[in-house]
Amino acid sequence: MVIQAVHVPESAEAVVACSARGGWIMGGGTVVMPLVNSGASPATELVSLRRAGLDGVEVRDGVARIGAAATLAAVGEHPGLAFLRPALRTIASPTIRNQATVGGNLFVAQPYGDLAVCLLALDATCEIAGPDGPRDVPVADVLGFGVGSGEVVVAVRATVPELGTWYYHKAMRRRLNSAAIVTVASVTRTDDSLVTSATIALGGVAPRPVRAVSAERLLRGRQLTHEVLTEAGEAAARGDIDPFDDAYASAWYRRRVLPVHLRRAFIPPVVR
Repeated sequence: MVIQAVHVPESAEAVVACSARGGWIMGGGTVVMPLVNSGASPATELVSLRRAGLDGVEVRDGVARIGAAATLAAVGEHPGLAFLRPALRTIASPTIRNQATVGGNLFVAQPYGDLAVCLLALDATCEIAGPDGPRDVPVADVLGFGVGSGEVVVAVRATVPELGTWYYHKAMRRRLNSAAIVTVASVTRTDDSLVTSATIALGGVAPRPVRAVSAERLLRGRQLTHEVLTEAGEAAARGDIDPFDDAYASAWYRRRVLPVHLRRAFIPPVVR
């Protein structure tokens, strides 16, 4: 298809109107433009979010609200979201992070999106605007499934985890700028060394980021020891994932090493 028009609306309502007419939403363009340039895009109109006022990033009373058009770089620069920096630094290059948006990361048709894995672990909520008015949905309902016709994700909300409850680990072929073999993100709380609650999200081990519900159940009421974490990883490998072969690793390898990397998210290996 040949692009015949590019709309640059100046409000969320105008974005919804353009989207309802069939326009393709474009944030930073890191995914959309390669499809347009290759002729693979089915759309004839693009809707840019550049002037729609959806790029704000704020943290207030322990809750982060991140506009869909906020770049990954802007998220990483916010002092209230410093816990996300290790994850963001592994995504592509600085040039891409200066363009790629939070909203776009939710809709990339691939299983590796590290920010999406983090948002799933944070039990984030998507604010959606549409022809029938606004609504909130869990981020889990958007990842891999999208939104309704004419609807647009305008922001993502998440509670900032308390100090000492956030865990993150990504296994990849290179130290930086590489897709995940396994990504683990978690908000896990303990009381007197026993796990009281755990939310664990995994990337790179299924067609979309998934919750490791089997591992979450196994950890509750137990200590975060080497043995318990290995057991939780094995439970996730049996019941929570749907691994695949790609250029980075085989499905067999992903399943095999998941327990190791889940454990490393909580107990990093000692570097000698």
